[in-house]
Amino acid sequence: MDLRLTPEELAFRAEVRAFFDESIPQDIRAKLTEGRHPDKADMVRWQKILHARGWSVPHWPVEWGGTGWDAVKLYIFRDEMQRTPAPEPLPFGVSMVGPVIYTFGSQEQKTRFLPRIASMDDWWCQGFSEPGAGSDLAGLKTTARRDGDHYVINGQKTWTTLAQYADWIFVLARTSPEAKKQEGISFLLVDMKTPGITVRPIQTIDGGHEVNETFFDDVRVPVENLVGVENRGWDYAKFLLGNERTGIARIGITKARLRRVRELAALEQGGGRLIDSARFRQKLAAVEVELKALEMTQLRVVAGEARRERGKPDPASSVLKIRGSELQQSVSELLLEVAGPYALPYRDEHDPEGWNEPAIGPDWAAMLAPNYFNLRKVSIYGGSNEIQRSIISKAILGL
Repeated sequence: MDLRLTPEELAFRAEVRAFFDESIPQDIRAKLTEGRHPDKADMVRWQKILHARGWSVPHWPVEWGGTGWDAVKLYIFRDEMQRTPAPEPLPFGVSMVGPVIYTFGSQEQKTRFLPRIASMDDWWCQGFSEPGAGSDLAGLKTTARRDGDHYVINGQKTWTTLAQYADWIFVLARTSPEAKKQEGISFLLVDMKTPGITVRPIQTIDGGHEVNETFFDDVRVPVENLVGVENRGWDYAKFLLGNERTGIARIGITKARLRRVRELAALEQGGGRLIDSARFRQKLAAVEVELKALEMTQLRVVAGEARRERGKPDPASSVLKIRGSELQQSVSELLLEVAGPYALPYRDEHDPEGWNEPAIGPDWAAMLAPNYFNLRKVSIYGGSNEIQRSIISKAILGL
């Protein structure tokens, strides 16, 4: 298999790279380079720039705003976006519920929701995991009882990322308690302004507020907000998670962070440069080799997408998810090593709610420890790496 880019693909990469270099607002680029998170306004502003260019949902069908690019061009586009770096469009709408709606939803749902996801007029969040149903997602307890022309939802979701901003949430709920656990689940679209929804923040180990608990108390959802067929939601969730796991590899972002490692390691600190250490260069090279191998794997997956049945997840996405998340964590460890003691965060006793910059040291070191802590979670979300290994053993190795 020849994985080299053709002249046409190389020209396309140059076009995409030029657009990102010229169009990403500098304040947003600076945040990402320094390891800070873009806020809601940043993400909306950038997605509207992409939408004006016709590139906010490039992987969607053309009739709903897609570009018609093949799998290789879509890969190049994502890789260049991450390399810039630029914020990726909010995945809960663009990469998760959007594809579920245009693949399995009704025509009315497509017309109502897809244009507003593409333009980011609606902010979506995900209602899957529960306190007792994370890796064993099919064990969820949240229920949706049919009552006339509504479903009544009761239960709790956790790790609801960015729910504090959301207009809508897509929810997995049990609609048939008597069925096998995978066969009695439905996929519902819920307006976050519906009475009975409560969102409570969870402060993460890096000091941030990214995730939440979401409670549903007799929340009434119109029947027309059911996606597809009742009790078939597990099939739609598997399709969604397959898309999510491929994106979690985030190879372009890891490339950009490795570039940052080299830049910072070349700075003079304490009378020397870390890049001059043979041991450090050995560790850096090992991560670069692993990343190149992962990139080749992703290109093989991309090359096979045209032959894959529509709506059927590729089990190879589990390989990308495992190694991609592990390499993100490895690079965060290299960045901590570059910063040394300057990476140590501290809390001001007079400012208990927020992280502060280190008392001494360069400004660029301030966010390295919080980012390191935040990236501990990537081996869990999208289905834990242990679950992904089980998928690989069954679907790929046939064990």
